[in-house]
Amino acid sequence: MLTNKTLLIVAHVPSVNTKCLAKLAQQAVTPELIDNVSVVLKTPLATTVDDVLQADAIIIGTTENFGYMAGLTKDFFERIYYPVLEQKQGLPVACYIRAGLDGTGSKRAVESIVTGLRWRWIQPPLVLKGEWSSTFDEQVAELTMAVCAGLSLNIL
Repeated sequence: MLTNKTLLIVAHVPSVNTKCLAKLAQQAVTPELIDNVSVVLKTPLATTVDDVLQADAIIIGTTENFGYMAGLTKDFFERIYYPVLEQKQGLPVACYIRAGLDGTGSKRAVESIVTGLRWRWIQPPLVLKGEWSSTFDEQVAELTMAVCAGLSLNIL
């Protein structure tokens, strides 16, 4: 019997394009494809400690701001860090970064915090860099589908 799992997507969405990415991530997996995984989409500011405690996996979506992750993404990490540190070690995590430049600083910052939380990377952070490309949608949808499939099959 398959148990219900929850994928939490915490996405900073300051623009039309980043809102589309987050919505696409949320809608990438339908009950017809995978019926035992619920996808919950929240902004960093709206995400609570309880949301993280209830998650079986998490995808962080952030923008690159001044060569670093978005301030609200950092705020999310600061609010949940100590309350979830002991209980969520090993939480499967993935990340996508919408970077106008190269995403190096944002990637390094997210990796550092995730290492401190002792979460487990599913894959290296996905950096969507440069001018907007329609392939970004596909990449984020594929990331979400892969995480959901892993949860569904109990391999994450």
